[in-house]
Amino acid sequence: MGTRSRIGIQLKDNSVYCHWDGYPEFNGVKLVEHFNSYDKASELIDGGDISALWTNVGWNNETLEKTGPLYYSSRGEDLAPRLDSDLCEYLSLDESEEYHYLFTNGQWVCYNMNQFDDTKLPELIDIPTPVIAPN
Repeated sequence: MGTRSRIGIQLKDNSVYCHWDGYPEFNGVKLVEHFNSYDKASELIDGGDISALWTNVGWNNETLEKTGPLYYSSRGEDLAPRLDSDLCEYLSLDESEEYHYLFTNGQWVCYNMNQFDDTKLPELIDIPTPVIAPN
């Protein structure tokens, strides 16, 4: 089962759904490592909904030449970014998404959507610092 997440940009109010590995220790870290500017975040979101944020495995279990996002559009589905009118709408509870990431003020932030507890509001949580491997 996937850890579902939503990835967005505050200034543009666009966001996309991501099915796999939505927890901060993976998607959060990959967003910080590879999509750490407004232009990179915008390009990521412009591709539409994502099955996996960071993979080199294709739809038929083949190894892809490059590691990166696996968009649903690469198998013919047209799942454009969602446009939200404001932060409140972006953070509206959707029980299928466990984390919401937002690129705002030049950095990624993460909200735990507390999907299993209707009494709580989304909680801002830390994204772990990426570990840089020694050369």
